[in-house]
Amino acid sequence: MSFTSNQIIIVGLVGLATAIGVASATIQSGSIERARPLTESPTSASNSISGVPTNKPESKKSEPQPAKTPAVESSLVTRASQQKVAPLVVTPPNSDCKISMAVVNDPNPPLNVRSNPQINGSKIVGKLPNNTFVSVAEEQNGWLRISDPVSGWVAKNRTDSSCATVKHQINFPPGGNEAIVKGRIIGGGTHSYTIRVTKGQTLTVKNRKDVFPSIFTPNGKLLAGDPNTQGNQTEWTGKMPVTGNYTFQLDSNFRGYEYEFSVQVR
Repeated sequence: MSFTSNQIIIVGLVGLATAIGVASATIQSGSIERARPLTESPTSASNSISGVPTNKPESKKSEPQPAKTPAVESSLVTRASQQKVAPLVVTPPNSDCKISMAVVNDPNPPLNVRSNPQINGSKIVGKLPNNTFVSVAEEQNGWLRISDPVSGWVAKNRTDSSCATVKHQINFPPGGNEAIVKGRIIGGGTHSYTIRVTKGQTLTVKNRKDVFPSIFTPNGKLLAGDPNTQGNQTEWTGKMPVTGNYTFQLDSNFRGYEYEFSVQVR
């Protein structure tokens, strides 16, 4: 079969057009295949741009907070109220009161007894060793006038002394229900402490030294701690019969003693 020159030219042009079309289609197909992983590939779907969280406020969801039920709130209040408060420490005053007796406690003994309440212009009329008890007649500007075992004046800060009479009200701090009372009676005297207790509450008194206090009701009736029969009593517990101020009393009629006891109200 023979072709004319015109036919050959036409066939060539058709072939060239076909080749160009195929090449163009191939290039377009490659472009599509390369672009496809960004939007359609299942393998890359989890890493696609659309999977990145946005910064829109509504996209940030806070975890729901559990509501506090009345039972939970009550439990929190109960635990807070059960936190233990340290016991209140109570000590008696030792100034602005009547002193009837003192005991010598001089860092440089013996203690000088002077004719007047001053160092200059006074004579030394006696000397007393430490632990000597002296009877006090009066106090004046830091000096004690003593009548026994020798008459004269001694410096108060070279002695230990206590108020002959003490009356003190115990008041618990908020949340507290226990107090520790400790002091010393030098010579004769009475130290008393009162505390208000409601009828039906339980009072517990524990001795922490040698002397147990006498406990009196608001009307003055002895409730516990009879000094004539108590012996070596260490503890007493009881329900209060009436509401009012109960008194813990310690008495001395000779040279005194140290005392310490605890009081708890429940």
